[in-house]
Amino acid sequence: MNISVVIPLLNEEESLKELHDWIVSVMLSNQFSYEILFIDDGSTDRSWHIISELAEINPSVKGIRFLKNFGKSQALHAGFAKAEGDVVITMDADLQDNPEEIPELYKMITEDHFDLVSGWKKKRYDSYLSKNLPSKLFNWAARRTSGVILNDFNCGLKAYSNQVVKHIDVYGEMHRYIPVLAKNAGFTAIGEKVVQHQARKYGHTKFGMNRFINGFLDLITIWFISRFGKRPMHLFGALGVVMSIIGFGFSLYLGLDKLFFNPTGRLITDRPQFYIALSTMLIGVQFFIAGFLGELTLRSNRQQQRYFIKENLNLS
Repeated sequence: MNISVVIPLLNEEESLKELHDWIVSVMLSNQFSYEILFIDDGSTDRSWHIISELAEINPSVKGIRFLKNFGKSQALHAGFAKAEGDVVITMDADLQDNPEEIPELYKMITEDHFDLVSGWKKKRYDSYLSKNLPSKLFNWAARRTSGVILNDFNCGLKAYSNQVVKHIDVYGEMHRYIPVLAKNAGFTAIGEKVVQHQARKYGHTKFGMNRFINGFLDLITIWFISRFGKRPMHLFGALGVVMSIIGFGFSLYLGLDKLFFNPTGRLITDRPQFYIALSTMLIGVQFFIAGFLGELTLRSNRQQQRYFIKENLNLS
């Protein structure tokens, strides 16, 4: 199979048939073998009924229905697990992503040998203040933090080689950072393509401003995992050393001052430096404990880790 199209959706009954027909037209005109995977993320409208009707008339249509809304990351994870195509294309169900981009994305994966190609909605038909400006700030922070140079991390239209989707774990709300997850897994051939962005034709957006807050929190998480996920003691141990040095410095100052310079002055426990020393030394110990616990957790999970070997030569 050439292409798997994975489409997560929530309450998009108006656009599903039109999107299906558009994708099928592109596939037939380019003679692709394909499957369309609709992932219904707990829709409360007729979305699943429409998917069932499409599956009856087109055997290339497949569907997964969640019991409730679990989020886009979980929907993509389920779609990736079932995808069989050599190239996996993801797109949103709201008709803002253009299926006419699929042939070029497929070519970039199969002929230009990219592992992942991310769409870039260079010209957007969204509100500048509510979407465009926050998106620009978010993408700038993601580039600086992750080291992956993309202009639009959050574009739903992406292409992947099948190997990529089978070796990354999309969880929480990490769908925004799939290129970073792919890079951390060893897939470094990451490209970008300018794609058409279309104004929403039906319904309304399912995402509010909270997605940018959650996005930045997830960015901190993925930064920590990518930098210190394999060596947590390097972060927590360094912080513990810094805090312990500060605490020891204040303790030494208080001791020397009391012994040699001000023996009849205030009690050490009456001075604010004592509480600074006590707090920083306790925090330093807690950082060390956090680092040790992280290292122990990694060691206990060592046997469960999966490693992806790109090629084997003369090995049976």
